[in-house]
Amino acid sequence: MRWISYYRSVTATPIEHRAGFVALAGRSNVGKSTLLNKIVGHKIAAVSQRPQTTRRRIVGIRRDENSEIILIDMPGLHEPYREMNRRMVQTAWNCIAEGEIVVAVIEAADKLRAVDRNCVLALEDKVAARPTRPVIVAINKIDLVRRGRLMAMAAECGQLMPEAEIVPVSARTGENLEELIATIRKKLPARPALMDPAQHTDQTERMIVAEIIREKIFAAMRKEIPFSTAVKVEDLTPEVEPTGLTRISAAIVVERDSHKGMVIGAGGRQLKQIGTEARLELEQILRRRIFLQFNVQVEANWTRDPSRWSEFGL
Repeated sequence: MRWISYYRSVTATPIEHRAGFVALAGRSNVGKSTLLNKIVGHKIAAVSQRPQTTRRRIVGIRRDENSEIILIDMPGLHEPYREMNRRMVQTAWNCIAEGEIVVAVIEAADKLRAVDRNCVLALEDKVAARPTRPVIVAINKIDLVRRGRLMAMAAECGQLMPEAEIVPVSARTGENLEELIATIRKKLPARPALMDPAQHTDQTERMIVAEIIREKIFAAMRKEIPFSTAVKVEDLTPEVEPTGLTRISAAIVVERDSHKGMVIGAGGRQLKQIGTEARLELEQILRRRIFLQFNVQVEANWTRDPSRWSEFGL
């Protein structure tokens, strides 16, 4: 293990151009999507405190003069209790296999939690099949833990993955983020850029719109409703002057009539709140004015029907 100092500043600049794929792996709710958004510098993935927010593979790209970091976000590793969860976990393992570098994201605490330990051990088994693949352990959410307590946790991680470099970071505040980026950059293969220089993600506008709407639903709702909710963008039409509005029509799909009533809320207030928050953020992301309308649909047991999942990006 080599501990990457929290206090050391980054001054070295790579001379040759480096580029490659980096898998952001870890259990649910450790902040992988927040880290992706922060590193890329654009909001492309939904962020929520709810488990299993990320359901599919999402790619974000960070560039500078000497490097291209292609980050792969993925569903969190968890115990799959439904068929859809099994598909999400399999998606995660497929994404991990894509990574030329694996960043194992774990949550900062006084000591390594059992769930993170199990996740690190599972990743260690996969990495062992490709022993030359670099691994970085990103201890996230350091803004929530006193600095002196991180050393013990880092030591535990080093015992589990002796070849890994350990980087403490806060995806939320950006603290020590440049150190993590520098550590990733130096492990990338030396090669020209691999992606279109105009791209910062593989996500289409429709995908990003669906992610943001779903994020606002997750923030507004409670209990099981977020997991059994999906969003499908049915129409996205930029309008010509004089209005300059982009009209977006999206279907919010739930499994039960009772869920539909809860999403809409008394007098439509819940749905209006979701729509307002989604519209305001989408206007910042897309940099144009948005007219957003919803259609809440009931599709019983869609989470149990594999033939429907691809419609919702799974």
